[in-house]
Amino acid sequence: MALNLCTSPKWIGTTVFDSASSSKLSLASSSSTTSFSSSILSSKNVGIQRLSLRRNGGLSVRSSLETAGPTVTVGKVTEVNKDTFWPIVNAAGDKAVVLDMFTKWCGPCKVIAPLYEELSQKYLDVVFLKLDCNQDNKSLAKELGIKVVPTFKILKDSKIVKEVTGAKFDDLLAAIDSVRSS
Repeated sequence: MALNLCTSPKWIGTTVFDSASSSKLSLASSSSTTSFSSSILSSKNVGIQRLSLRRNGGLSVRSSLETAGPTVTVGKVTEVNKDTFWPIVNAAGDKAVVLDMFTKWCGPCKVIAPLYEELSQKYLDVVFLKLDCNQDNKSLAKELGIKVVPTFKILKDSKIVKEVTGAKFDDLLAAIDSVRSS
């Protein structure tokens, strides 16, 4: 059985349960909902705590991913802030994550932005994020050790493994390829 669910804050989007697999779900019923709860209701990226099918046909999923913010879309660059960055990086698991740290007034940042967007469409197995290093996100920029913009940080398993400073497209491409192949 495949379930496609909507994403909203504190609830998770899409997950799949295969009724043909050896995984078994325990079914508990109450007056208003039918609940599926089991330790197997988890995936590699997001642990599912509770799945409920309401009598009116609505479906809700309670997730261990407690982020209220942007949803990462494959093939697109997702803008993050100091509150959404680490939860998204942690949810990415062992996927490579590339973060473009920019400012709106930076000329080289504007030049490389469309090329960065093209990379997100080419590398569908990589999560592409961007962070405006404005006053609101200053604490995260400082935590990540930004000195110049643009700076690209490449993370794997929630750790920074590569960095490219400046609008050096070829260097960025090489860094992404090396992290993907490791």
